[in-house]
Amino acid sequence: MIGRAIISNRSQALMTERWMCSRLQQGGALLDPTAHPRRLLAKLESLFALAEAERRAIVDLPLQVTHLRADQDIVREGDRPTRSCTLLEGFAAMFKVTAEGKRQITGFHIPGDIPDLQSLHLEVLDTSLGTLTPCTVGFIQHEALHALCDRHPRIAKALWRETLVDAAIFREWTVNVGRREAYARIAHILCELMVRLQVVGLTQDHTAQIPITQNEFADATGLSNVHVNRVLQALRSDGLIVLRGNTFQVVDWDKLTQAGDFDPTYLHLHRRPAA
Repeated sequence: MIGRAIISNRSQALMTERWMCSRLQQGGALLDPTAHPRRLLAKLESLFALAEAERRAIVDLPLQVTHLRADQDIVREGDRPTRSCTLLEGFAAMFKVTAEGKRQITGFHIPGDIPDLQSLHLEVLDTSLGTLTPCTVGFIQHEALHALCDRHPRIAKALWRETLVDAAIFREWTVNVGRREAYARIAHILCELMVRLQVVGLTQDHTAQIPITQNEFADATGLSNVHVNRVLQALRSDGLIVLRGNTFQVVDWDKLTQAGDFDPTYLHLHRRPAA
């Protein structure tokens, strides 16, 4: 369905070694030292072709690795951050809260994403970012990102493209909530998640772990929990998906994309999906 970014074994080993040395110098946790740079690079290379020197420069970024519990704010609306973050493990969401305390999720984020990259150029945040599951986050000082972009203009273009794709996703979600029926809303988000998870190597045999609750799907689609539950049951009974706990499997990709009115063009992938 989605071709994975191909990096030579030698290059991968070199990048892993550099990343481990960087983390050791900072006293950071090593966890899974091969997964983090691969997912970040896979995400960026799905949007923009990078040269070897540019890959090394990204891996060499100084990260402050932090472990966060589920349902914890990473940044809040009104904050004036001096750093951005890349999601290394876990799921997070961008959201806003109304005066009545109702949450609207405006985007789901997965490993490899840089959800708050816009804070690099916007002084005050107009949205909040929080964890949905326990997460490992790599914080990058804005100063380091500015220096990276100055040294590598093509990386600056890749990061700019990342923010443009985020904007395209927001537009698609506006259509999803505003104009699609409930069945299509849920199917569309499931299609999007599967494509994005494939890009960073987190699917196998059309199956992925999607630890998003029905309440969180409800907040992302403007539906009630009961309605989300009914739609998920309908998608299963129609033979489009299988759900076992957090394990999500696509049974019929063509029918699921048709049900969700899903066209991946808005994700602007450098490497296009394959059937």
